[in-house]
This record gives sequence, C-alpha cells and structure tokens, in this order.
Amino acid sequence: MAEAYDVIILGSGPGGYVCAIRCAQLGLKTAIVERENLGGICLNWGCIPTKALLRSAEVLHNMKHAASYGLAADNIRADLDAVVKRSRGVAKQLNQGVTHLMKKNKITVHMGDGKLIGSGKLEVTGEKGKEVLEAKHIVVATGARARDLLFAPADGKRVWTYRHAMTPTELPSKLLVIGSGAIGIEFASFYNDMGSEVTVVEMMDRVVPVEDADVSAFLEKALTKQGMKIMTGAGVESLNVGAGGVKAKIKAKDGAVSQSEFSHVIVAVGIVPNTENIGLETLGVKAERGIIAIDGYGKTNVPGVWAIGDVTPGPWLAHKASHEGVTAAEAIAQALGNKDVHPHAMDKRNIPGCTYCHPQVASVGLTEAKAKEAGYSVKAGTFPFIGNGKAIALGEAEGFIKTVFDAKTGELLGAHMIGAEVTELIQGYVVGKTLETTEAELMQTVFPHPTLSEMLHESTLAAYGRALHI
Repeated sequence: MAEAYDVIILGSGPGGYVCAIRCAQLGLKTAIVERENLGGICLNWGCIPTKALLRSAEVLHNMKHAASYGLAADNIRADLDAVVKRSRGVAKQLNQGVTHLMKKNKITVHMGDGKLIGSGKLEVTGEKGKEVLEAKHIVVATGARARDLLFAPADGKRVWTYRHAMTPTELPSKLLVIGSGAIGIEFASFYNDMGSEVTVVEMMDRVVPVEDADVSAFLEKALTKQGMKIMTGAGVESLNVGAGGVKAKIKAKDGAVSQSEFSHVIVAVGIVPNTENIGLETLGVKAERGIIAIDGYGKTNVPGVWAIGDVTPGPWLAHKASHEGVTAAEAIAQALGNKDVHPHAMDKRNIPGCTYCHPQVASVGLTEAKAKEAGYSVKAGTFPFIGNGKAIALGEAEGFIKTVFDAKTGELLGAHMIGAEVTELIQGYVVGKTLETTEAELMQTVFPHPTLSEMLHESTLAAYGRALHI
C-alpha cells in the first residue's frame, strides 16, 4: 500500500524545504522528495557557497589595501584550495541545518528521483528502489540548472558553469565570462580579486541589464577600473576548446570579429527549468518551454498540483521561491479546510534583486526608465556614498542610492543602489514598498547616525530637492 500524505514537495531547495516546513507548521502530514542534496542548488551549489567565496575575495581585497587603513600586511596571497574548502564547509553546515529542520518538523524525506504518475501519485526511484507515494496535493519545486552554449557545452575542465566555477582545481590565468547577469558578474568579481585576468562579454548594451541604467554605467566603470575588460553589445561566435585552453571568436559592438585565447570560460547565459521527465505531461500540467504556468498562489491548471520557484515564471531568485513556498503551503492548508490561514498572492514588484560583486548592486521595483514607460510622471533622487560619513570612515565612498517616486502620489516606485553593503540596505525600501509608503513617510523617518542607512533618507530627500549633505 502506498504511503499517503497531505502534501508531497518534489525538490528541497529554498522553495521546497520552506514550503514543507510551513505545511508542517499548519499540521499537514508532509514529505519531501530530493534526488541529491537537501537545500537544493541554493544552499549547496548556489547562493550560499558563492557568498563564502566572495567573502574570501573581499577579505583578500581589503588585505591588499591595508595601507589605506594605516595597516601593514606583507606577503599576502590566496590559497585557492583553502578558499574552496571553506566554501564547501559552509554549504555542508547549512545542508546539515536543513536536515535538522526536517527532523524537527517531522517531515519525511524520501531520497530519489520523483515522477508524477497519476492524480495524487508520485513514484520515487532511489535508495529504497521504487516506491509509490500518495498525497492530496503535490508541489513541484525542482528548480533549474545552468543553460549550456549549443556550440560549446560545459566540460568542467575548460568550459565551466557556475557549479564548476565553485570548485576550481586551478586558478584561471585568463578567464572569459559569458553573460553579465548576477551569476556572471559575481564570478567575474571573485576571480578578478583572486588574481585572474578577466574579460566579460555581454550581448546586451550594458552589464547587469535588468538594473537601472545609471547603476549599470557605474558598475562598468568600477569593474574596468579594477582591471576587467568589459565588452557590451558583443557576442561569442565560437569556442575552440583544447587541452591547454580555449580560443574564442568574439564579435564586438562595432561588428569586428577578433580571436582571443583564454585558460577557462564561465558560461552564465541563463537557466533551464528541471521539468523534464517528472511526469507533467502525464497529468496535462500546462508549461511553456519547461516553465510551469501558475496563479498567484502556485496553483497549476491541474487540481492538486502546485509549482513554486525556478520552474515557474521569474524572477528566478531564492527568496522569491521561499515566499512562494509559504504562500502555496497556506493556500493548500486553506483548501484542506484550515480557516485560520489567509494567503496573499505575491506582488512581484516588491521582490528585491541583489548582486554580490564589488561594489554590490541591489534594487527593488521599477527603474526610472520602466516607470516612465509605464506612464508615470516621476521624481527621482540620487545620493552618493561620498556624501555619507560612515561610508567615508569605512573607506567605501564609491557608489550611490537612487529612488524613484510617482510625482503625483508620492508612491515609492523603485530603488536602485550600488556600493558597500547595499544588499543589506535594500530591505529598508522593500519594507517601505510592501507597506505602500510615500515620500512623506520616508522623510519623517528618523535614521540612526552614523550609518550607511542615512543614504536611504537622503536619496528620498534628493528626489524632492531637499538633500542635506550634497
């Protein structure tokens, strides 16, 4: 007889395991099916271990600039093996943490490959052979993987995805990064700080193209100043992979094609959802190019089947997946008769984005250009880090904060930042947007001094011609 649950979650990434915990909190008998590592890509091969790598690079960068702080540090060098070992240790610690959370919340874990085989039925092929599980509701949270280049698939030796780039056996002497989204730029930043000669090729007309144009322009100047070669409006036409390196043909913005040699290549040109061979077709779950169609609560077109995270429309971010997991869990509990939960559909306008390069980039809401395209009359204000006492004291006076408001109502439409610790600062504006704040409330808020957060206040004031320190 098949083991029966209220909910089964297929995949244990930041969407899946959070969804499982919330289901358990709501009294639902819950199981997770995972084929590899609890915590999914984010904890094991993505968000967390990359931040550990970037932290090592940041410390190295600061050590190299010790003299700027009146300090002396000699014979500074990086031990790549030790840096990677630390990163893997951080990932292992968090993996064990998720394992503990599953036990604490009495969530059953089935290790193996899961496949939908009928209404409310999931077949798991794994450590126990084949077993069939049953549930009133099944949540698909299988995540995504790196997209390969058709003409040069990753081999783990010379051509890398993010996963290979996280566990290098050698430091690239000359690195080509294809794509300047968050993943590409973070690895470009890490390897540049570690001592590699880095070239970034981006087919769009600017780096981090989803960000505000002012942020993109500032970041390109900063990365170029750090020694990177940035090629925008460019494309890689071919890669000739050999035992000792890679020859790349690159078409520049002006149409000129040149050939350069690199020791390694990182491909960061997007992701592919892991929705093949999991039985979606069996039940008729609607999907386009592998991306599952859902409503604001994670419901698919098939009753009892839900989807969250990177298998659904973007943005493809861990925190978006986690929030979707909670929303779906509460909607499922409500469908099973719980009258005390009141799930809310996600408002994607309030999802922040963060890029952990040096300098950091963070944003939420509409860019100035997008706000104007949407028909808003806008007021935008920018405040530079150089005008902030704490930033100067930290030796981090590079960057700015920009806010965009509706000129008619004062509604905060968006915020865009580049500089030290902006991935932490952005949440101030995320809370503000969620609470539907206006410029008046932000202006009346008292910010502690001396902090970087004062720039949130000053940027708001700047939008209305009232900035105090510039």
